[in-house]
Amino acid sequence: MGLFTGLVTLPLAPVRGVVWLAEVLQEQAEAQLFDPGRIAAEMQEVADAVAAGEMTEDEAAEAEERLIARLHGQA
Repeated sequence: MGLFTGLVTLPLAPVRGVVWLAEVLQEQAEAQLFDPGRIAAEMQEVADAVAAGEMTEDEAAEAEERLIARLHGQA
């Protein structure tokens, strides 16, 4: 980036910073959302909830379908 371009676009620096931050946050959120270890832990939580009677089999099946979709990257 040349000196003139840098000076002219300097007022846009805060906007570029916010866009960069939003991209980093999105990457982190997606990494957590699609983490296989996290999904496995949530599957175990569903199984525990069914065993404790806190969730019906139908609710558990729906939750497991959502988790499997996340595992395949289809959130």
